[in-house]
Amino acid sequence: MAHKSEETVVGIIGGSGLYQIEGFDDAQWVAVQSAFGEPSDQLLVGKVNGQSVAFLPRHGRGHRILPHTMNYRANIDVLKRAGVDRIVSFSAVGSLDGRYTPGDFTLVDQYIDRTRGRVSTFFGNGFAAHVSMADPVCSTTSDAVAGAAKDAGIDIIEGATYIVIDGPQFSTRAESFLYKSWGCHVIGMTAMPEAKLAREAEIAYASVAMVTDYDCWHETHSDVTAADVIEVLHANSDTARKLVRAVIPAVGALQAPFSSGVHTALRNAVATTPEHRDPNTTRRLDAVAGRVLSGPGWQQLP
Repeated sequence: MAHKSEETVVGIIGGSGLYQIEGFDDAQWVAVQSAFGEPSDQLLVGKVNGQSVAFLPRHGRGHRILPHTMNYRANIDVLKRAGVDRIVSFSAVGSLDGRYTPGDFTLVDQYIDRTRGRVSTFFGNGFAAHVSMADPVCSTTSDAVAGAAKDAGIDIIEGATYIVIDGPQFSTRAESFLYKSWGCHVIGMTAMPEAKLAREAEIAYASVAMVTDYDCWHETHSDVTAADVIEVLHANSDTARKLVRAVIPAVGALQAPFSSGVHTALRNAVATTPEHRDPNTTRRLDAVAGRVLSGPGWQQLP
């Protein structure tokens, strides 16, 4: 494996139960301005075992922000502006499959997006682009996470379909059985449009889901409550932090661009010709799409 450059920055997005990372050197909270409004919080930047890291608490410190009101665009934009080209996202989920039990960790590889009204693209307003989401996570990054977990002695299930709902309420029983019948493995509220926006920003994205409950389909388990979720997260917090510390150097060591193709996702994606692009939208895209807007490598759709 080739050595990483000094500029490599690993982005960590922490969900429910993961609001801080231990073992940071030279840690400081830094405010990064976004062209898309206010992010969930400042970034905690520093080094873990010599690897540069930018950590964003998805719900804000103190868990202040609901999933459906979150500014996902600003969150991804500030990470890109901080030099991040690879993200490992952590989130709490419910299980829709008996093979995924509370306390388990799983690597998500597919999503079904059932959210409504969330802004899911950086483009628009006279500037069109269409990226592929056939494989919504970066296989290179996910493989590194799986290897790091194994080396750290942490069990992690590779492969899960994650259905994303708006919330903030949990599912009805009918919905839970419907999603289960679709073959979904886990259910949560935050992975979309986060994964879509990371792809548009040409950032490698991997998703670790921490199973906390059985939603409300399981006949022998009580229906999910917020208290149940918090209890499992607290019980699993040491393992979660151990996994984060193991993942950071493994993901940071990867040499970009990755074979998964995520770092050139906008190639052949931009549809609008330069003379017809809205100038205000173009200015806001300086970070997430700067490579294709100003560099020689961008290609326009025919």
